[in-house]
Amino acid sequence: MNNSDLESYLLSLDKDLVLREKSDRVSITVPSEKLLQVMTQLRHDRALTFDMLSAHTAIDWSNENKLELIYQLYSSEHHHRIMVGVYLNREAPVTFSLCSLWQIAEWQEREVFDMFGVRYQNHPDLRRILLEDEWQGHPLLKDYKDDFMLERPW
Repeated sequence: MNNSDLESYLLSLDKDLVLREKSDRVSITVPSEKLLQVMTQLRHDRALTFDMLSAHTAIDWSNENKLELIYQLYSSEHHHRIMVGVYLNREAPVTFSLCSLWQIAEWQEREVFDMFGVRYQNHPDLRRILLEDEWQGHPLLKDYKDDFMLERPW
């Protein structure tokens, strides 16, 4: 399946999926309430078989009051890659855990929780992974401040 076929197939899965800008891989945006449903389809649909969650991170769009979750998926069977994005409200960033689909999500979600404050429903062990348990705040949010940060001179 080439990228054009993959785009068409993905858009046929759900009317609410949106194609993103062109890049080296197919990229879609999923409504937050459909994340688990769509990701389950991507994982188990025989035409897709995205069996690897190769990366998961977030982007703070503070001026739009949103956090964007980014998932990079790979199919070892079909050798195609996609990027999936989902937007969350920055004030209460909550979404579904994908640990039931990819075991590596447990560690990746903990990192995003630690750095951005995203809460994952049904995560088996959602706690800090990089910072101390007592740490206050989430350092990759654009408005994060602490006593140890250096200020830019401009």
